[in-house]
Amino acid sequence: MATSPTPAAGGVLIALGAIVGAAVGLSMDQPTPGFLIGTAIGVVLALLIWWRGRRHS
Repeated sequence: MATSPTPAAGGVLIALGAIVGAAVGLSMDQPTPGFLIGTAIGVVLALLIWWRGRRHS
């Protein structure tokens, strides 16, 4: 019986994007936009990892 490869986890990129974005935003006195932009970048990267995993399986 063949087993399918385990999918790559991209959720950590969302969390790191939110944390780093908030930190950068805080240093610029704009924590909310930084958080939102960082989260959006993390989501895009996680989706790219998911899409790449679907293509190669």
